[in-house]
Amino acid sequence: MEYFWCTARTAPKGVGFSLFGATHVLWLVITIAVLVGCSMFYQRSASEGRSAFRKWVAFFLVIDELFKQVCLLATGSWLPEYLPLHLCSINIFVICWHAFRPSHLCGNFLYTVCIPGALAALLFPSWNELPFLNFMHLHSFTVHILLVLYPVMLTIAGDIRPDPKTVPKCLLILLVMAVAAYLINPLLESNFFFMASAGKGNPLYWFQQNWGNHLLGFPVLVSAVILVMHGPRLLLKNRRKKLPD
Repeated sequence: MEYFWCTARTAPKGVGFSLFGATHVLWLVITIAVLVGCSMFYQRSASEGRSAFRKWVAFFLVIDELFKQVCLLATGSWLPEYLPLHLCSINIFVICWHAFRPSHLCGNFLYTVCIPGALAALLFPSWNELPFLNFMHLHSFTVHILLVLYPVMLTIAGDIRPDPKTVPKCLLILLVMAVAAYLINPLLESNFFFMASAGKGNPLYWFQQNWGNHLLGFPVLVSAVILVMHGPRLLLKNRRKKLPD
């Protein structure tokens, strides 16, 4: 518990965890177990049960974020960079909206943007300087697990129906958010949406090293995500059209 209240700025070197080391793999196993268990429960639930479960997940997301903010304020560690303006933090609000006012576009935004974004954070965590018994470590893993869980279980159950036609609108929303983050970052000395820089564990770091600017990686990675999330569905749909009646 010696480093429980540390942040990435204050944690001494050597107390964190390695990518895909024992601690990281344990969290990934927990993620898979939560996704499988909760998705099965949600899929078997009636309409009222599903509605209640969606709201509970949204509730725990808000509590998780509040836990972080309160701990930072209480320990005097709060900085503007901890505002919930990262993509995953914004998706907390999107999920809360969808839990009470579900819509086709909102659901597809969560499917297209939230799932790959939160999964990328779990696979390449930027908080690996922190030990297991640390409030930011625990918050960062649990909040991203919940962010993946919500759209995944709804997609499996058919409550979110992926629609490639919504991709342009989803990308437009994402672009507006990214431009806002780009303009806000210099004012707050923050790195929302990783628009200012990308650390070594971030996939964008490769583009910084090889192409000279990590921002060049955004169109490449976004295109790859769209292809993975919607490509198979489009191929299957076209194949069905070509099949003889």
